[in-house]
Amino acid sequence: MQHFSRTTAACLLAALFATLSSGLSALVPPEAQAVERTVAAARGSINAADASRHVTALADDSFEGREGGSRGGHAAGTYIVGVVEKFGLQPAGDGGSFYQRFGGSGMRNILALLPGADPAVAHELVVVGAHYDHVGYGNTANSYGPTGFIHNGADDNASGVAGLIELMEAFQHLPTRPRRPILFAFWDGEEKGLLGSYHFLRVRPQPLEKHAIVFSLNLDMIGRLRGDRLEIYGARTAEGLRTALVQANTHGSEAANLEFVFDWEINDDSDHYPFIAARIPTVMFHTGLHDQYHRPSDDVHLVNFPGIEPVARLALDFVTAIADDPGPLRPFRPQSRQETAATRRALEQPASAGNTPRGRWGMSTRGDSAEPAAPVVVRVEPGSPVAAAGLALGDRVMAIDGVAILDQADMVSRLGSAGDRVVLDVDRRGRIVQLRPEARSE
Repeated sequence: MQHFSRTTAACLLAALFATLSSGLSALVPPEAQAVERTVAAARGSINAADASRHVTALADDSFEGREGGSRGGHAAGTYIVGVVEKFGLQPAGDGGSFYQRFGGSGMRNILALLPGADPAVAHELVVVGAHYDHVGYGNTANSYGPTGFIHNGADDNASGVAGLIELMEAFQHLPTRPRRPILFAFWDGEEKGLLGSYHFLRVRPQPLEKHAIVFSLNLDMIGRLRGDRLEIYGARTAEGLRTALVQANTHGSEAANLEFVFDWEINDDSDHYPFIAARIPTVMFHTGLHDQYHRPSDDVHLVNFPGIEPVARLALDFVTAIADDPGPLRPFRPQSRQETAATRRALEQPASAGNTPRGRWGMSTRGDSAEPAAPVVVRVEPGSPVAAAGLALGDRVMAIDGVAILDQADMVSRLGSAGDRVVLDVDRRGRIVQLRPEARSE
């Protein structure tokens, strides 16, 4: 096996992800191909059997529903730390431990740090988290009943914890550490009002005092994947996050290739919210609510363990691309706090033909301030070249002839000067669809 220095591997990995992110179809150099094989091995280390083992352990009756601060919650924390210690990560809690204690009842966040490889961005922290507490035996304030029985919370959120553990292990297979440090955080007290994540943001442990959080990802209830549909929240909290998610979802061997459902609402119902309230770009992955939510019936036999694999692989590729981004990361986008489902409907509202010139290709798009490099298709003229090629309302144009577009003006200019045939890469609910329209004479 060919060996690379840490610096060389880091540069190759950054170049690889830059190539994937650009949408270019150029050949990747042999050295970068070797790194991609290693990245593929990291993706392959994420497997349903390991996820099943962790969910089964955490959702066992012996943990009594993992209520924050309870003996079952403490036992769950001890189990997680026992797993984390095997990965050789740095303790980032209090007093050289993995624990960050808070609250009068003895709740504990669990914090493990993967240091970055680039001293220039050593202070820029990427946080990936999942809450490990649940509601114990349930009560009228936190359970849909029946109460008084153990609520094992297999999906909520033993599944997210298992996904985060799989992600931590996958990072051990990469050829080098990412440029930016990554904090793996297991939050306690989420079910009591997001207490653990709020406490972390207010009271930073000593090992992290000098870090600035530049991005966060939250994994909550990722154990019920149905029809490959993944719900994504917070994708508008920084410019270009949707595009980055689509690229991570579709490029490379063993890509997740999930169908994305983007939700523009931002509610205080999981640990993504405190970060967004603190003006930190943040995304949450979620496979959807179900009839067993906050009931004793949320148990292991209902978890889709193979479905955790693609969600965790997506998290690996997405977080790696963020942590290895060669430039400054995009700042928080404050408009996201006011955007709603109604805002989305207005953006995606189909446009009538009206007095729009017929054009060579037969489509109209609308620019999106959160995703300038992915304008949304709002008109497809019947019988036009793009209609014949299969373009649909709501698609987003990302690349022309293998080259990513810069914005809507760039797209219009390049289509106007293109030959009779082009290749369009479009984002259709998180997946890339290639279309080959043939232009008509004007």
